Amino acid sequence: MGDVLAGFHAAWEFESDSVLIRYERGIRTPKLFQALGERRVPLAALQGVTLSPGRRGTVVLRAEPRPGADPLIEAAAGQLKESSDPYRLVLPAERETLAEYYADELRALLTESGPAERHLVAAPEAPLHFKAYDGKASFDGTSVSFRWFWTGASSAKWKAGDQKFAVAELNGVEWRSPEVFEGHLRLLRRDAGKQPAQADQDPAAVVFGLGYGPVHESLPFAAAVLSAVRSAGSAGAVVAAAPRRDPADIAERIRHLGELHRAGLVTDEEFSVKKAELLAEL
Repeated sequence: MGDVLAGFHAAWEFESDSVLIRYERGIRTPKLFQALGERRVPLAALQGVTLSPGRRGTVVLRAEPRPGADPLIEAAAGQLKESSDPYRLVLPAERETLAEYYADELRALLTESGPAERHLVAAPEAPLHFKAYDGKASFDGTSVSFRWFWTGASSAKWKAGDQKFAVAELNGVEWRSPEVFEGHLRLLRRDAGKQPAQADQDPAAVVFGLGYGPVHESLPFAAAVLSAVRSAGSAGAVVAAAPRRDPADIAERIRHLGELHRAGLVTDEEFSVKKAELLAEL
């Protein structure tokens, strides 16, 4: 097609075999988009296109990636906010007719559907690193390293010492968004047996906190690791959801949260939100 459709925060360039998405770097642009810069999405990685009304006089053109085709979306496991969805293009409502034209043109070029056997969209390139609450995570393309901070790491992690995991040792990743309670990045090891349920006790995990491990840093990191695991020949590489908690553990954490609330360290809104998140894990 060779045409460009520009919207808020991004522009889509339609080519014969792919869509090149270029993200803006403005103040209002989601930080994840700025971190991604641009992404080339092969048409083989898409299985559908939708056009729907948006908010405040806008329309939303969205491409639907095939399951397993994009390591970023696979690592996110449904946790991304709608505003940070890299496959959404928001346009003024007056451009709806033009958007509908491009949606129809793109649909006509899509021939694949269902789960992809391999990643078709390139992952963010290594080296990558970010600061979590309890340590610094680094990935050089072949191994992941965790270096613990004395101010945040648990005694279990200090006893284990700084960690380094070769991609060949891994079976997948578990990313729990830093925007929810108990966010973390956990490496799923092949031969580690049963890993500790709590990420703060697991030397194969780093935990997030307010201002630590933000989405635009930790999610591309998780996607790059997952892609490397797949490329290393692990066809069964997995992305795991955070495990369900023991009810007694949830009750204890709610009690502790209540103490922080009564001490004025947690606002009424933060208390309500975090309590609801904990109850949702039962």
